Amino acid sequence: MGGGLCASEQAPPEASPRESRPNVLFILCDDLGYGDLGVLFQNERQESRRHSTPHMDRLAREGRILLRHYCPAPVCAPSRASLMSGQHQGHASIRDNQFDKALPEGPNMASLLQGAGYRTALIGKWGLQGNGESPATWPAYPTKRGFDEFFGYVRHRDGHSHYPAHKTEARGKMELYDGQENVSAQLTGCYTTDLFTARAKKFLAERAAAESSQPFFLLLTYDTPHAALHVPAAPYPEGSGMNGGVQWLGEPGAMINTAAEPIDSFLHPDYRGQEWTDSEKRFATMVRRLDDGVGDLMQTLDDLGLTENTLLVLTSDNGPHNEAYTPGRRYGADRFDSFGPLDGIKRDVYEGGIRVPTIARWPGEVPAGSSSPRISQFHDWLPTLLELGGARAPSGTDGVSMAADLRGDEQSPVGTVYVEYTAGGKTPGYEEFDPRRRGAKRGQMQAIYLDGYKGVRTDIQSHEDPFQIYETLGDPGESHDLAGTSPFFERLNISMRKEVLRIRRPNPSAPRPYDHVPMPSLRPHRESLDEVLTSIEREVLSETRDTSFGHQTHVSIRTTGRYTFHLHAPGGAVFRLHRAIMIDSESQPSEEVRTASVLLEAGQHVVSVDGQALKGRPAFELTWEGPER
Repeated sequence: MGGGLCASEQAPPEASPRESRPNVLFILCDDLGYGDLGVLFQNERQESRRHSTPHMDRLAREGRILLRHYCPAPVCAPSRASLMSGQHQGHASIRDNQFDKALPEGPNMASLLQGAGYRTALIGKWGLQGNGESPATWPAYPTKRGFDEFFGYVRHRDGHSHYPAHKTEARGKMELYDGQENVSAQLTGCYTTDLFTARAKKFLAERAAAESSQPFFLLLTYDTPHAALHVPAAPYPEGSGMNGGVQWLGEPGAMINTAAEPIDSFLHPDYRGQEWTDSEKRFATMVRRLDDGVGDLMQTLDDLGLTENTLLVLTSDNGPHNEAYTPGRRYGADRFDSFGPLDGIKRDVYEGGIRVPTIARWPGEVPAGSSSPRISQFHDWLPTLLELGGARAPSGTDGVSMAADLRGDEQSPVGTVYVEYTAGGKTPGYEEFDPRRRGAKRGQMQAIYLDGYKGVRTDIQSHEDPFQIYETLGDPGESHDLAGTSPFFERLNISMRKEVLRIRRPNPSAPRPYDHVPMPSLRPHRESLDEVLTSIEREVLSETRDTSFGHQTHVSIRTTGRYTFHLHAPGGAVFRLHRAIMIDSESQPSEEVRTASVLLEAGQHVVSVDGQALKGRPAFELTWEGPER
């Protein structure tokens, strides 16, 4: 069979620039659990063993808590990749445990904000650099992916140790870069939480001193409380902001004012005298140090007059860990119930593994002391920040802007939440968890929201495996499985199994048991693919300017089988079947014809093409062949 489609401009609304675009300070913690924040759980914990986060609690009082915000996968590399790309794990190129794989070229959060006029910086952990041994050879070094400045760890494993100048029992000596230079040897006695906070304060001070109208985007990616249970070498300095707290000194051997020896020796006084294990005291101290850093940064924004026009976001890359990374030392996420009222931890797709603590503050724009129950996920930040920055999100994003929700609009749109991940091991047998989950095998896992309900599958063997179904707003612990309890939920289970095939694109580097199942149709066949598509008017754009377009239609096929689509879009376009991206040439437009092949079930399917049209040129041409003829 063969056929084709040409379409003219149908322009979606462009984002309108704000009179004053906000600065963005985006803080991403590493393995900080939903229940690790005082305001979300620790403050109400009845046990004597609990820790506190007073500054993060204040941030919540001054901002908005996103109560059901999800990471893309319950481990760091895919979560960070989806955050940057604006695509969920059904489309992202970095999936499962693909640590250190290169973030692809093309639009990402940093490059798009940079293109919109923002000064961009990454301070902290990266882990998306690709194969290489230096900034010159790493293909996706941060400054090659849209960041004007970089200071931090490049390799994923380097972030397992929190003293970059020292060989520790956790993982050995690591490398930390300032721009193009490895400065690890200059960081004697420096603890990374303090080091990254001090460097972030330095960046903020420099931006304020520049007296420029250029907004900034600072992505601050702490490497704690992940991995080794390393604690600071000294107390947090008195005060905070420009006149206290941690300070950048810039002298080799004394890079920050808390550089000291012996390293890994300080326990917070609130926990030092507790009848806890050493690991428990260490973990609580690590979280408290993060909290001190957040408070220090909040005061720095105040001192520099940046608070009123800065969107400050605090979140975490996945659920809490149960690791110590030190011989002879043990730790479990149940020591402080870091998962809060949820089941699951890092590497689980139950709520405790993927629901992450998230707070946003922007005085005068984000209502103080508020919270939102709407579901959202990391890929929503890209269109959100671009909308606030007055720029257009690429057609290939899976995200929906949360700008209206951040401002408290109860009618704001709800986006897509989708997770897929594979891992060995089992969900821990913590007594706090539902008995059905204790020690359950993980394997291939998947989670999706549909019609307001969350579907979960673990240890998937076949696409026919049913979902567990939960209403997580009223049942955050996922204690009541609704699957099979009524005809409605029986139909919803079938719909979930179909929808997960319409929302993703298989990736050979991360095979799934459902990769070779035909994409389900919406309804039975009614008319041929040719009959539907040839009925659309074909014309050449005659506009005098380049413009964006969007086109969507339904197609119908008689025969289940493999169909190959060819897209010619001189200005670049994204071709989707249902919500699955088949071809994305928007970031690299050319005269080249792009091709994708997919198994389709007989019946009706949604076809959409969105992109940029060049003046006087066809917006796109879509042709195909398949088994019908």
